[in-house]
Amino acid sequence: MIELADVQAAAQRLHGVAHRTPVLTSRTLDALAGASVYVKAECFQRGGAFKFRGAYNKIASLPANERARGVLAYSSGNHAQAVTIAARLLDTKATIVMPDDAPVAKLEATRGYGAEIVTYDRFTDDREEIGARLAAERGLALVRPYDDPLVMAGQGTVALELLVERSDLDLLVTPVGGGGLIAGCATVAKTLQPRVRVVGVEPEAANDTARSLAAGERVNIGVPRTIADGLQAAEPGELTFEVNRELVDEVVTVSDEEIVDAMAFLFDRMKLVVEPSGAVGIAALLNGRVGGNAVGVVISGGNVGVQRFAELVGGR
Repeated sequence: MIELADVQAAAQRLHGVAHRTPVLTSRTLDALAGASVYVKAECFQRGGAFKFRGAYNKIASLPANERARGVLAYSSGNHAQAVTIAARLLDTKATIVMPDDAPVAKLEATRGYGAEIVTYDRFTDDREEIGARLAAERGLALVRPYDDPLVMAGQGTVALELLVERSDLDLLVTPVGGGGLIAGCATVAKTLQPRVRVVGVEPEAANDTARSLAAGERVNIGVPRTIADGLQAAEPGELTFEVNRELVDEVVTVSDEEIVDAMAFLFDRMKLVVEPSGAVGIAALLNGRVGGNAVGVVISGGNVGVQRFAELVGGR
């Protein structure tokens, strides 16, 4: 389990390095949701997603000699970019294991930031096995995308910032993939404001955390097929699940169609370009899956290429 002090330590490491992302509002969104909604826009974070917070916190915490040898991560895109940017800032090199069907925009950005990319088939290969083997062979530090206390603590700084700005929240909504973001955010919320409900949102096809919480143990659903590529976890992380089963109040699901509608709403009414994974919280709010009086919603990322965005939104 991580504690508030771990998140506060991460905030100190990230100070002056990570962006303090804006909290945005929309009267139209408030009217549709029947609540005061505060959108934490992590699409404006370095690398375009919240992932930079955890990646930097982890890499900055490595012993200097270990960090100098380089780092390795596996990711469909956002963690990949975050690790590569953090590695460059900390004067080391990143090797990234990415699925061969990763969004082109994420692949090109990761390569552009300077990473060496190793591809694999997400439906037949095991990225964790590949990552662990390559890290051992090359003597690299493995930076997991969510199942690491330092990564979870870094992600928790999202909620730390939001609750400092909006201490009146009664509901906090975040996307759920492997569970690192919601684990860090729930740790902060339940410590600072114990009465705040923490609700996660998954795509219907990628409901591994919802099913795992219902079963009382981690459930592997295989690689899910959803447009929300950042939330395609087959099962919750071992460490993240232990945190989330204690602190998260509920996990709800939304359809891919509802996600696209939320992306279109955010673009039209709030002028935000949000990737599918980042839009699930708004999708849940607009479709009545969650509700409260003062609601914080984390937009986890905006890494979607113009062609893919047009395909999704234009095909509604």
